[in-house]
Amino acid sequence: MIRFILTVIFLLTFLILGIPVLFVQWLIGKYNPGLKDRSSKAIVSWGFRCIIFLTGTKVIVKGKENIPTDSAALFVGNHRSYFDIVLTCPVFPQITGYVAKAEMKKWPLLNTWMRNIHCLFLDRENIKEGLKTILKGVEEVKNGVSICIFPEGTRNKVKDTFLPFHEGSFKIAEKGGVPVIPMTIVNSAEVFEDHLPLIKKATVIIHFDKPIYLKELDKNIKKNLGTHVSGIISDNYFKLKKEYNL
Repeated sequence: MIRFILTVIFLLTFLILGIPVLFVQWLIGKYNPGLKDRSSKAIVSWGFRCIIFLTGTKVIVKGKENIPTDSAALFVGNHRSYFDIVLTCPVFPQITGYVAKAEMKKWPLLNTWMRNIHCLFLDRENIKEGLKTILKGVEEVKNGVSICIFPEGTRNKVKDTFLPFHEGSFKIAEKGGVPVIPMTIVNSAEVFEDHLPLIKKATVIIHFDKPIYLKELDKNIKKNLGTHVSGIISDNYFKLKKEYNL
């Protein structure tokens, strides 16, 4: 319970003391948007690393050499924990926004930081608004900003299983002309969700697979891209669980 309390206190302190920082970030953005992007990424990553430290989580990153350095990418991962964003954000070498549920826009201050790192808010109940979000994501990757999406559409609550990957999740890569990077996250729910409301020490593995360039794919695979990528992530997931005895 102590870890949970410390994490909540840190998060609230970060958000409150960060108010003047957000104002400075806004001013910077008026004159140098690139600097605002880089500084926002650095600040948020620092905050997340502090939370990772407070939770006692050990993060092992594999396959980071598979992340392209010459273009943006669409990172596609499995989703078991609220901590998936906290754990992955500091790992990304470039500016990377997340596709988050529209309800997150209701959280004051937090939503501003999310916008500062180019997060997109997806209304899953409104097809028209959802399309606008995808088009915004296409625009972002064309401008060099990577996007991370969890195609299961919601947090999977059943251990060692995967919900179907929504095919529409890959439109950002297809229309934006960027590669898909399968991202496997192992054991993240062990930090919090597997024993609510406690936060416990855990080892989490984040694995980046080789980039998938959609133009090079066979037509049949491309038609079932969600299943194909889910299969890659599933294979890596169980191999890593066995390798690290998780």
